[in-house]
Amino acid sequence: MNSIFHPTYFPSIAHFVAMVKAHAVVFEMDDNFLKQTYRNRTYIYAANGKLALNIPVIHTQHNRQKYRDVKIFNQTKWQDLHWKSLLSAYRTSPFFEYYEDELQPLFNLKADYILDFNLKCFEAVCDCLQLDLNISKTEVYQRNLENTLDFRYLVNAKKEQQHHFERYTQVFGDKHGFIENLSILDLLFNEGPNALSYLENQIIKR
Repeated sequence: MNSIFHPTYFPSIAHFVAMVKAHAVVFEMDDNFLKQTYRNRTYIYAANGKLALNIPVIHTQHNRQKYRDVKIFNQTKWQDLHWKSLLSAYRTSPFFEYYEDELQPLFNLKADYILDFNLKCFEAVCDCLQLDLNISKTEVYQRNLENTLDFRYLVNAKKEQQHHFERYTQVFGDKHGFIENLSILDLLFNEGPNALSYLENQIIKR
């Protein structure tokens, strides 16, 4: 069965657990942009605990703005900040250097639209995971979809639910304990080639 998702910024582990189990992945391309979601936010494990990395966006005067039309606010050096945050958080992780050359170019990329940038980040992560997904994109927005598992709710950063994923070793786990469902980057840097089998062994609650 197909499963539908919002493209997000370096998606959460929950997103990828659902994706690896999907017969085909459908990306929602025609929805409105909403604030306080994973569309422009991801969470990593930093020295002081859970840290949000936010991509600044340009909001237009009217509220109803299509996700695909939302531009990134590039007057701030957010890409430099995000890469420095990843370096600080993960440079001592077992597999950071293994994937560094594949991911670092994303933070030098001239990115205008948040949706396009998120899709590039997703493709890079899939390359790192050696994950080949059957992907399609919507052309019109539909609230209810037949014969499709709807995982669009995972985009909501405020109504986070507990997934009870298996623990894995995290860089600062001895300081703050295990933090579940962070960005896929946390799993990738800590588990490396084992990340895909980890995802396949988890159960996503709906």
